[in-house]
Amino acid sequence: MLCRTANELYWMARHIERAENTARLLDVTYRTSLLPYQVRDSGLGWAEPWAVPLITSGLATPYYERFSSVSAESVLRYMIFDGTNPSSIYCCMRTSRESARSVRGAITSEMYEDLNSAWIEMRGYDYARLEAGGVSEFFDWVKMRSHLFRGVTFGTMLRDEAYHFIRLGTHIERADNTARILDTKYHILLPSVTDVGGAVDYYQWQSLLTSVSGFEAYRKIYSDVISPHRVAELLVLRDDMPRSLHSCMNFISETLDRLCDEHSRELSRQAGELHARLHFGRTDEIIHFGLHEYLVDFLERISELGGEISRVFLVPTN
Repeated sequence: MLCRTANELYWMARHIERAENTARLLDVTYRTSLLPYQVRDSGLGWAEPWAVPLITSGLATPYYERFSSVSAESVLRYMIFDGTNPSSIYCCMRTSRESARSVRGAITSEMYEDLNSAWIEMRGYDYARLEAGGVSEFFDWVKMRSHLFRGVTFGTMLRDEAYHFIRLGTHIERADNTARILDTKYHILLPSVTDVGGAVDYYQWQSLLTSVSGFEAYRKIYSDVISPHRVAELLVLRDDMPRSLHSCMNFISETLDRLCDEHSRELSRQAGELHARLHFGRTDEIIHFGLHEYLVDFLERISELGGEISRVFLVPTN
């Protein structure tokens, strides 16, 4: 496969996944902002929940270069509709559609039609329509478009190299997002000692689980109150949780084993090493080491892995 085709497929999948992850994060933030003020006004940053998606997505610096303060409207405009923010939902959908258009011969007609119709619908949205139709309803629409695309991909595409690059991009993006969300809770939104185990702590953990569609899974597996130790186990080590780091690395490692040859075994080795740390890891050891330190290390490693994937398979950035 031409590296330019692989590059477009890989980033098409990453941008669709990023749009969904952004919608999830903003939806939970919106619901959190509706909680009674006395529940929100505790702990560092909790009184301003709209700062959380900026920090989690790594967009705080470019945001503050344009806006002097944080508000619901400005964050929503910036992270949904801003054409100058490459990680906005608008830009992610536009970029994914353009990628699909440039490689129409490598994907099925149903996949392109799905992305094209999603982009046409997205162009019909603005902030006024968002408010009129309901904020959560829009985020549900974004998530469903992402689910539909993955379903169409799974149901119509030949299991060739193109399919594997799409799957690779999806799970690299998903792993990065899960690690960022979990680290934000532990490191940035950590409540005061008096809040641990209280209402603030509970709502934060519930919001985190909801943002990765893990709340129902947590209840099903543990049937108990939400505890940090078990949340870490669910989102880091359990390979039956679709958005956990372990589950994502299962897909990444398996896909790279299929794509790599004798000239790219180092890439496969890097992925295998990171996968082994999750496959044989224990929650107690992670907590003892420090969850924040563990997640920062994972983010660095997954970023290095993404860079190596680009170097070996995709179009060079320089």
